[in-house]
Amino acid sequence: MTNQQVAHPMMKFQRQVQSLVNSKVVKSHDPLWKIALLFGNDWAYWRRELEEFDFTTQDPIEELLAVESWEE
Repeated sequence: MTNQQVAHPMMKFQRQVQSLVNSKVVKSHDPLWKIALLFGNDWAYWRRELEEFDFTTQDPIEELLAVESWEE
């Protein structure tokens, strides 16, 4: 049996946000709150997750994208 590592949920979120930046829906220097409408009903969950990692909705998206490890 192989020992697969499960990706942290924030890694998935980070990839989704990177995709939004790559497709020019948002800019990397935009504040995180700009993605709230794009995540709809899921935003409340992601906002709590961001706050647990000391992010605010005013922080630029590029700070989220710069995180290399999501350790609790």
